[in-house]
Amino acid sequence: MSTPVGIVVPNDLPSSEFVRYAREAERLGFAELWVVEDCFLNGGIAQAAVALASTSSIRIGIGILPAGARNVAFASMDISTLAQLFPGRLSIGIGHGMPKWMRQTGTWPASPLTLLGEYIDAMRAILSGSSVSVDGRYVKLQDIQLATAPAIVPPIYAGVRGPKSLAVSGRVADGTILAEPVTPEYLHAVRAQVASPRSQHEFIAYNVAAVDDSIDRARELARQGLVWIGEPDWAPHIAPLPFAEEFARLREAAGSREEFAASLPDEWVDQLAVVGTPVQAKTRLQELAEAGADHLVLMPAGPDPFAMMAALGRVL
Repeated sequence: MSTPVGIVVPNDLPSSEFVRYAREAERLGFAELWVVEDCFLNGGIAQAAVALASTSSIRIGIGILPAGARNVAFASMDISTLAQLFPGRLSIGIGHGMPKWMRQTGTWPASPLTLLGEYIDAMRAILSGSSVSVDGRYVKLQDIQLATAPAIVPPIYAGVRGPKSLAVSGRVADGTILAEPVTPEYLHAVRAQVASPRSQHEFIAYNVAAVDDSIDRARELARQGLVWIGEPDWAPHIAPLPFAEEFARLREAAGSREEFAASLPDEWVDQLAVVGTPVQAKTRLQELAEAGADHLVLMPAGPDPFAMMAALGRVL
C-alpha cells in the first residue's frame, strides 16, 4: 500500500519510554510518528524535537498544537529550528484546542474560527521567509522575519471537525487531521465540506487500532480505545454512519463510557476501528485509503503500547 501508515505516541506513555517507542516505530517500518499535545501532559514541540533527534528517517507529526496557546511568531521560531535541523521530516498540526482546557488557561477566543485562520496564514508566511505584518483580530505582528527560513517548509494541517472549521481548513491549511474514528463514510462527508483552493489538500486519518490473531481479542482491545466516542464532540464522526440513530440510543442507555464501549456490537467495532487479524486490518486500511485518506495514523489500543505496536507492525 502506497499510503503512508503512521502510529501515535500514547499521551500517557511514561517519558522514560518515549525514546524507545520512537526508535521502535522507526525500526518496525512506520512511515510517521505522531505526538499528541494534551493538557496537561507533554508538550508537542518538545516531544517532536526529541523524536527527531532520536531517529534517523521517520517523519514526525505534531497533532495538534492549540492556536491560542502560543504566540505565532515564537511558535514559528521553534518550528523553523526543527525544520532546518531535520529537513523534510516534520509535519505540523494546528487546531482550536479543547475548549475546557483553553478556558482553564485563559486562551479560548471569542471566535476560534477567526483565530485559526489568522494563525495558520501567519505561520505559513513566517516559515516561508517573508517579512510579515498582520493587524488581525487576534494575530498582530509587525515586521516579523526569520533570520534563516527553512529550505523545506513543513506542511501545516488543521486538526478540526465541525463544518465551519473544515471550511477554514480547506481555505488556509495544507490538509486536515481527522480525529478518530475515521470511516469511509466520514471521509466522504468531510471531503464534501472541505473546498480547498490548493491543488493537494491532504487528509490525515486517525483510528484506534488493535491487531491480534484472535478477532475477538482484537475487538476487546479496540473497545478500550473507543470509550470516548459516544461523547457529543464525536457526533460529526457518527452522523454519516447507517447506525447513527441506534448508536445514539445505545449511548443514552449506557450508564458509563466503559459500559457503552463494552456494549458496542462487533460489527460496529469493525467499522469504528482498524481491528482484527493482520489481513483484516490491512484490508480496512486499504478501504480508508481508497475513500480518500492520504495518511493513515494508528492509535495502539490495549494496556501495552509496545506489544500492540509490534502487532500493528505486522500489518506493514
